[in-house]
Amino acid sequence: MFYIGIDVGGTTVKGIVIDKKGTCLAEDSSPTLKGEKIAEVIATLAERLISTVGKPKAQFAGIGIGCAGMIDAENGTVVFAGNLNIKSLPVAKLVEEKVKLPVKITNDANAAALGEAKFGAGKNYSDSILVTLGTGVGGGIVIGGKLFEGNKSAGAEIGHMVIERGGNKCTCGRRGCFEAYSSATALIKRTKWAMEEDAGSAMWQSCTSENVTGRTAFDYMDTDVSAREVVDWYVKYLACGLVNLANVFRPQVIMLGGGISGQGERLTIPLQNLLNKELFGGTAYAPVEVKTATLGSRAGALGAAALLFGD
Repeated sequence: MFYIGIDVGGTTVKGIVIDKKGTCLAEDSSPTLKGEKIAEVIATLAERLISTVGKPKAQFAGIGIGCAGMIDAENGTVVFAGNLNIKSLPVAKLVEEKVKLPVKITNDANAAALGEAKFGAGKNYSDSILVTLGTGVGGGIVIGGKLFEGNKSAGAEIGHMVIERGGNKCTCGRRGCFEAYSSATALIKRTKWAMEEDAGSAMWQSCTSENVTGRTAFDYMDTDVSAREVVDWYVKYLACGLVNLANVFRPQVIMLGGGISGQGERLTIPLQNLLNKELFGGTAYAPVEVKTATLGSRAGALGAAALLFGD
């Protein structure tokens, strides 16, 4: 059997066809259209992928969709996705009617977590968590090889647990959220603040406020005291969130994705050290590894396809 995975992003809808081992048979994409038109985009892309593979439709198990927003996975509905201008849209049903194949849908972060669990950095573990460090902090939780989505698929909002009571304001309206300290947005904001506080720093001399990125502090950390302080600040709060996740779910591995994860061992080694130090009960009985995710932008589509595996 073949499995179609669709990753719905704000600008692009990506599609992939794989077999049970994760071997890719076809890939394609389409520009994202908002509102009800998204179902037509997904259906047309799926039909194109089927045509590319050149096998009878009966050999396709179905279509899995990872979509941004709040998703009712059981009923196949996108409850709300502001960036896509969608509210209470039965996407799974609409796509099923057009393509005549079973359709399953989940949140895009959940799909990426499942992709990494099945085919990426988590493939040798039954229990894993993906934490994505981008504009916000997202991710997903896989327990016993299956997604944990919570009540009405509205759970696993990793970025919105509080790690600093009364702390920095989060976009969700609360204060002190994991996202407000560990996203690339938070890191960039802290880097700019450090530059302004230390006009003699190498960062201040070499960068402008406009070209600061999530890499800036890491790029200067070996020669600039202010940059090192920013990195230490960031790692401290990121580790706090990871320890909380580890203590609640006790996965075998926590995987880091998103742009900041590109720092590799400069990030994972200090995080692993802090996690080992603070993990409840220590590491002798049930250690938790910290690793970098490996699938990049393909994780969502691969995980969406894996929704059809049924195991």
